[in-house]
Amino acid sequence: MVDYPDRATILNQMVEHLAHLDAIFHALADPTRRAMLGHLAGRELTIGELATPFRMSFAGASKHLRVLENAGLVTRTVRGRSHLCRLEAARLAEADAWLRRYERFWGENLDALEALLRP
Repeated sequence: MVDYPDRATILNQMVEHLAHLDAIFHALADPTRRAMLGHLAGRELTIGELATPFRMSFAGASKHLRVLENAGLVTRTVRGRSHLCRLEAARLAEADAWLRRYERFWGENLDALEALLRP
């Protein structure tokens, strides 16, 4: 006999997934955090290195990083007095997968617009 998860378990997983996407999109809504992720795409950086281009304090950069960490987009490793930050690209892939569901919609609408605009 196959053991299927109950509806409450499935619903709970869906809510958790949507909450996670909410956290990701909230983190990506800020241009400073998006730029920080861009810097981290190249290599691990300390909080000080991330703060420098924005002329912000360690505390200010740390607040942005906490939002990125809560969304699962960044992990922080403490080595002595240094806090090394690393991009977790798998979380970005989750947001990308969600956005791709709408690719066909936009493609169809843009094709229709193109057909209307052609002479």
